Amino acid sequence: MTPLLLYPLGLAALIALVVPLVIHLRRRTQEVPVDFAALRWLYPLPRPRRKLRIDELFLLAVRLLLIALIALLLAQPAVLGADDDRPRILVAPGTDPAAARQIAGPDADARWIAPGFPALDAAPPPRAPVSSLIRQYDAELPPEAPLTILVPPILEGVDAEPLHLTRAARWRIVGGQPAGERPAPLPAPGLTVRHGPGSSDALRYFRAAAGAWGGEGRFEAGSGTDLPKTDRILVWLIPGPVPLAVTDWVSRGGTAVLGDTARVTMPGGTQAQWRDAGGSVLVEGASLGDGRLLRFTRPLTPSAMPELVDASFAAQLRDLLAPPAPPPSRVVADRFAPTAGAAPYPLPPRPLAPWLAVLIAAVLLAERWLATRRRRLMA
Repeated sequence: MTPLLLYPLGLAALIALVVPLVIHLRRRTQEVPVDFAALRWLYPLPRPRRKLRIDELFLLAVRLLLIALIALLLAQPAVLGADDDRPRILVAPGTDPAAARQIAGPDADARWIAPGFPALDAAPPPRAPVSSLIRQYDAELPPEAPLTILVPPILEGVDAEPLHLTRAARWRIVGGQPAGERPAPLPAPGLTVRHGPGSSDALRYFRAAAGAWGGEGRFEAGSGTDLPKTDRILVWLIPGPVPLAVTDWVSRGGTAVLGDTARVTMPGGTQAQWRDAGGSVLVEGASLGDGRLLRFTRPLTPSAMPELVDASFAAQLRDLLAPPAPPPSRVVADRFAPTAGAAPYPLPPRPLAPWLAVLIAAVLLAERWLATRRRRLMA
């Protein structure tokens, strides 16, 4: 255990030690001379030289100690190496709490894998980012502290990275509650096509893509200018300037795909969204308000864009329009056991300021009692 000062310049406050010294040196008992008639004719003797005298040495010592402790508090004392190496137990959500308490025992430091790492006696958390929390807890532990992790057979809340910890943690699978149902896959987007004269031939490709996605009501086409709800994809194939109502609809959260003949000022930050095998841009776009504005850069004909008749057109169009599927977050626990060997993180020093503050409060109370006691006031 190594003591240190985080802010050594705080010791400059020791200069204030001269204050109680000056106060005690200047303090004197008031002497009032009284004349006696029988002594008025005596010649006064020379007064002896005054000696340096300090009254109430104990009170002075307490005041000096108080100032010294305050200066030490400003210097922020701390210690390195005062680590608690007792075993730790982490319990993943979904683990049977009764079984986890039986394994941990009454004296173990057992905590849920949840933000803040609540004690095992607290209510079980519903879900949590298990992987990142385990890495955080491992990084904050002393290097020599053993770690045991209790998990259910099916572990949820993991990420794509394997668990690589700074210590060889014990990975133990405990029976738990049945895992919840898998989240339903995201539904395929619905297409609403608005076309003008000469662009009706392109409808077949979007109708075929919507049919490949499955389900009913995925495709709707018309030659009008009415706009759908923002949960559908708008395919705007009408040549000429794009109405302001369309860009406002996009700003409110819609996604619009414009044909190459539509004229509109694309938003700043427009980038390539789909490229062909040669690297040429097929679709460009960017965010606009709460939505997305996309535009084809080629005519929607097989001669100009062979991807329209490719077998992968439906899948590529869906990847362009639909939000990406969430990454898998559920694994079989015995295949996700952590490995050791990660570089340890330097632990911060343990501050002593709370204990020092308690000591300062006790010394202050003692100083006040000495300074105001009845005996001193009578003197």
